[in-house]
Amino acid sequence: MNQDIIVKELTSRKSEIQKELEVLFKTNMKITDWDVPEADDAEAAKVLLSILQEKLDAISADITAGKYNNY
Repeated sequence: MNQDIIVKELTSRKSEIQKELEVLFKTNMKITDWDVPEADDAEAAKVLLSILQEKLDAISADITAGKYNNY
């Protein structure tokens, strides 16, 4: 498939994709606040970001390994 078509399609959904990621982050921040009301929100945000980044890094490694070549 033509790379330009892929870029164009994903770029057209960029804000939607980014919004979904933000919703995931904010939802988990709210859950943490409900479960641990005395939690330091700044610290919770850093830990949550680390968890999300860990998974993004794992997905990146899977891409490099060819896991999504024929997805």
